[in-house]
Order: sequence, then structure tokens, then C-alpha cells
Amino acid sequence: MSNESPSHFIGQIITEDLKRGKNDGRVNTRFPPEPNGYLHIGHAKSICLNFGLAKEFGGWCNLRFDDTNPIKEEQEYIDSIIEDVRWLGFDWQDRLFYASDYFDQLYQWAVELIKKGKAYVCDLTADQVRETRGTLTQPGTESPYRNRSIEENLDLFGRMRAGEFPYGARTLRAKIDMAAGNLNLRDPVMYRILKASHHRTGDQWCIYPMYDWAHGQSDSIEGITHSICTLEFEDHRPLYDWYIEQLGVHHPQQIEFARLNLTYTVMSKRKLLQLVKENQVSGWDDPRMPTLSGLRRRGYTPEAIRDFAERVGVAKRASTVDIAFLEHCLREDLNKRAPRCMAVLKPLKVVIENYPEGQVEELEAVNNPEDPSAGTRKVPFSRTIYIERDDFMEDPPPKFFRLAPGQEVRLRWGFFIKCEGVVRDEKGEVVALRCTYDPASRGGNSPDGRKVKATLHWVSAEPAIDAEVRLYDHLFTKENPDDVEEGEDWKAGINPNSLQVLTGCKLEPSLRDLPAGSRVQFERLGYFCVDKDSTPGKLVFNRTVTLKDEWARVVKRG
Repeated sequence: MSNESPSHFIGQIITEDLKRGKNDGRVNTRFPPEPNGYLHIGHAKSICLNFGLAKEFGGWCNLRFDDTNPIKEEQEYIDSIIEDVRWLGFDWQDRLFYASDYFDQLYQWAVELIKKGKAYVCDLTADQVRETRGTLTQPGTESPYRNRSIEENLDLFGRMRAGEFPYGARTLRAKIDMAAGNLNLRDPVMYRILKASHHRTGDQWCIYPMYDWAHGQSDSIEGITHSICTLEFEDHRPLYDWYIEQLGVHHPQQIEFARLNLTYTVMSKRKLLQLVKENQVSGWDDPRMPTLSGLRRRGYTPEAIRDFAERVGVAKRASTVDIAFLEHCLREDLNKRAPRCMAVLKPLKVVIENYPEGQVEELEAVNNPEDPSAGTRKVPFSRTIYIERDDFMEDPPPKFFRLAPGQEVRLRWGFFIKCEGVVRDEKGEVVALRCTYDPASRGGNSPDGRKVKATLHWVSAEPAIDAEVRLYDHLFTKENPDDVEEGEDWKAGINPNSLQVLTGCKLEPSLRDLPAGSRVQFERLGYFCVDKDSTPGKLVFNRTVTLKDEWARVVKRG
């Protein structure tokens, strides 16, 4: 256990529990995803919290799949979740569990509640259950089947289990209080008939437990001490407690915290699934998605996400975090680890007329000024190079210090060059620049002490690599995409310019053999990652994040 004081209220609760000897001094948390979609950045906060608490207090954290709805669950989701949790850097060792591991025990406990007169089989349809549930100000109406005998309920529940009734014909409901102020206690459904094959149990079952019934009992079976969940489950806690108290089994403590919300982002798995199914994105791992697989493909590091989760903190009140802060945490991490290189995304040819034809020399470039141990590399320099088209203006405004006719600039790690003229095509468009260079300025320093006000990145033409570069922006134009007027489609806020694909980009040759997932900084342009679409003959880079730190500007203004 750490000697430091807990940094948030959940840590304080656990500290007090340990002082009182609760749970025999054990701490056992769990991360319990439903395998009905891919994990997103909001889940990362919960993963870091649950595994982090276990580590802080010398305990354990289980990974458990609450796989109670075979209609929506797939093995693909399970595989992706396992990969994501491992990628974040966490290890559940031999504590990988499934709610389906406990289906037999859950069924027996349901039978026990029937025998205690605490559960009954109901013939109302799902719509009728909703209609008789009542409102926040009006009590519900008891089901006409609520007072069936224990014997009849046992018989009907057994026949439900045996598959005698069609889909949705009957449910098992807890008998609590239809006038309770908390709607979750108004005879909630415990089991429903779903004649669907389960990814682990196959066709063994045709009735499946509801999440609220399976979740707390699974926690109890595993000996969980602190059941950490998000605020939307706060109203479910009395039901969580009621089930466990009726059974008289080990009672974990449910504690709620505020979920993570990000600007320009939707976190609903239902909405993310809709984006995938309607081809608004290329898949769950589209780099514009807030999924962990999407962030990983975009170039995010697990270290940056863990740092972000820790710095956001754990609170009791819901709030929305500026996505600029997530990007700030990423820049801080990549700035320390990403090697620098040069790439030109919108190339403009430059011919250095006083440089010898056919000559190529190597210039020394620093790999990462933040990390001296990263060393240096050689970059080729020749008569023809490429610069960014935006770094040249033929008729520049005042204070434009980059390349223009008669104007001199420094090439990064290279020489001073001066623009002497332009070359146009038949349409009059500038297609190349005629320049000269100062051989004495090698390394970017002039021996006569003259100064230039701009340093440009560049790539030598002959050994340059061609690449495709994908520039990503926020998927939504609205700061809060979920905030829509009644009848308005939330997808109307999708940013039509969230992806720009650039072809014919020029990269320095040191990048030729980078494997997928490698992260680099293109000097002056941002951080980029090699995409999985890359092949030996075609490099594809995703822009991970720009160099411009909006969060730093927000903090400065604040």
C-alpha cells in the first residue's frame, strides 16, 4: 500500500475501510465491460481507476465480461477489449472472468428468491411493464401476476428455462415495491426469454439474466470489495444492495464517480455503433473515433492516456473535459519520445542553381532535441529539393519572412537559400523556384553574421519517399454533439472536413522502413503515426496531433 494520502474520495473510502479492518484488509476491484462494442476513452478512465486502486492498496483487479445479452455481444468485442486493456499497460493475471461463468449460480439464486416470495413470473409484455411502471410522481401499478403462488412461479420459471415459451412471452421479476420512489425498485425484471445463441454457452440457455441482476451477484461471487461504477448507476445502487441482502451473500460496496465526457466527442456506444454501421467512419478503429483502438491507430500512446486519466482526476459531479487537454497530455509525451524528421506535405520544387549537378551530400540532423541519447542521423541534400507550397509567396504581405523573390531563408540543418526567380506552367501557375545557396552557411549558420527570420523544413528530391498523409480533425463541429434540439439528428453535427487525404507527399529516406504504429514528429507540421494500411510500396501516415497547443492557450487566457 502506498504511504501517500489518497488523491480522491474513493481512495479515502478504501483507506478508512482498511483502517477498520473491513473485508479482512482485502482490496479487490474489477473492470466489468459489456462486450457489445469497443472500449473508448471514457472506459480508459475506469480502467485506470480500477487497476490503479488495486495497485495503490496492494490488491487485485479482475477483468470480467458482463456477457448477459447474446443479441448484442460478439467475440470480436471481447478480443478488442482484452487487447485494449493490455495496451494500456494493465494485467489481470489469472483473473479473467465472465458473467456467463455464473449462469447456473444466478439461476439457483433466482429460484431461492422465488421460494422466499421475493420474485415472480410475469406475463406482461415489455410495453405493458413500462406502462404500469408509473412516473417519478405517480406510483406504479402491480402486475396481475404478482401474487402467483410460489409453486406456480417455480413451475413457470422452470418451464421458461426449458424453452417452453416463445421469445418475450414471460419474464421473472423481483417483488419489491411498485410505489417506491426509486423506479428501479418497482419490480424490476431479472430474467427474459431470449432464444439466441451465446458466444460461450451456445444454446444451453434460452433465458438470460438482466444486467442489474447479474452484475451485483457476479461481484459477490468474485469477492469484490469495492464495486466502482459511473454516476448513472447511482440510482441502481439500492437495487444492487437489495438483491445481495435478500440472498445474504458477500456484500461489495458500490461507489459511483463521474464519467468522462470530452468536447467534440460522443461517448455512447450506441451512437458509436451507429457511426460504424452507417459508414460515417471506416470502422471502430477509425482514427477519428474516441475508441482506444482508434486512438491507438491515430498514434496516441498508452502513457499519454494514463497521464490524462490521472490528471483529470476522480470527482462526484459530472463535467466535460476540453479535448484540448487530452491533446496537451499527448504532446507532452510525444515531445519526449518521438524522433524528429522532415516531410513536405504539399511539395513545391526548388532548384538550387549554384549547387553542383549530380552531387549529394549528407547533413547531420538531431533526432530529438529533448532527448540527447536519441543521437543524430544523416539527411541527404542535393541540387533539387522540396519545400512546403505554403512557405512561398510571390507577392508576400508585410512580415512574411518565409521564401519570396529576393528573400533569404534558412533550411533546417542545411544552408541559407535565396529565391532568384520562379518557373511557371502553361497556366501561369508557379511550379518551381530558382534559388541559390550559400555554401559557407552549412549547418544553418552564416559566417558573416547575417540573420534570417525563417527556418524551413525541406526534403531532398532524388532519395525522397512518396507517401500518403491523412490529416484528421474533430469528428464533430459542435462542442457538445449530444446537445441537439428535439427532432434534430445528432449526426448533423458531423464534421465534413474531419479527414483530408494528401497524396504525393515527400518524406526523408530515414522513414522508409518504419513499421505500422511508429510515431514521429514531422518538423513544423505535427506528430504523425504510420498507419496499418501501409505496404512495402506505399507508406501511409496519420496525423496524430498538431504542434499547436490549444490547451496551453486556454490556460494562459485563464
